[in-house]
Amino acid sequence: MNDTSEKNCLVTGGTSGIGAAAARELAHLGNTVIISGRSAGKCARQVEKIKHSVPGAHVEFLLADLSSQKQVRQLAKEFKERYSHLDVLINNAGAIFANHLVSVDGLEMTFAVNHLSCFLLTNLLLDQLKAGRSARIVVVSSAAHTHGSIDFEDLQSEHHYERVQAYAKSKLANIYFTYALARRLEGTSVTVNALHPGSVATNLGGNNNWLKTKLRNLLKPGMLSPDEGAKTIVYLSASPDVEGVTGKYFSDCKAVRSSDDSYNKENAEKLWMLSEKLAGFVKN
Repeated sequence: MNDTSEKNCLVTGGTSGIGAAAARELAHLGNTVIISGRSAGKCARQVEKIKHSVPGAHVEFLLADLSSQKQVRQLAKEFKERYSHLDVLINNAGAIFANHLVSVDGLEMTFAVNHLSCFLLTNLLLDQLKAGRSARIVVVSSAAHTHGSIDFEDLQSEHHYERVQAYAKSKLANIYFTYALARRLEGTSVTVNALHPGSVATNLGGNNNWLKTKLRNLLKPGMLSPDEGAKTIVYLSASPDVEGVTGKYFSDCKAVRSSDDSYNKENAEKLWMLSEKLAGFVKN
């Protein structure tokens, strides 16, 4: 099923959950895997877990709090210094916040972590991706995007904030980004696809109430394990079945249709231009 030739794979949010599971499986396939996370201790422990599970695995880590654009830029800089190319970029890091919080850059935290860090990091690493061998960008979105909408007059949720809606909006932004980037990468060897991992028992939301998160994972029917939730990530990262496939949305290792709103090119382009400004690529 998988292309086992060694490649460089960068996994954001790789210290736990589906990110850690995907990193382990990609290492098992013989790839060099670089995980990113906020905590040096958690990163180091996860690297050792993967090496214990996969003897001889090539696994490293890079530190970054993705809510900070400065740290995202430093992450990209450090990657470029260590590696000449990038074959797989998995934008997996994500969060949900119970209350309206503002990042160090003055942005609503859900938007900053789930969308803008993905937008910024990917664009900063495009040259390394183009230097890779048929490189792949994988964006972890969610079926929650179907409930999302983007109010361009209140992009930072300053007038109204509700955590589920903020999360859904960020996941819709992930798909807008995926489709807009696919259009920009036409004619290159780089592909980009988004996915829904399923309802997975992870620590998402644990920053708000860890006990409630644990109970949800135990009591909600049909919750997938992180290994099960990582299957579509690994599929998009390594399977020859999707070689050259780009600009699609996947669930359960199959291309499916995303929400009608997600195909709105005008909104996608508007979000792209605003994201360029917020990420400092162009002057306001």
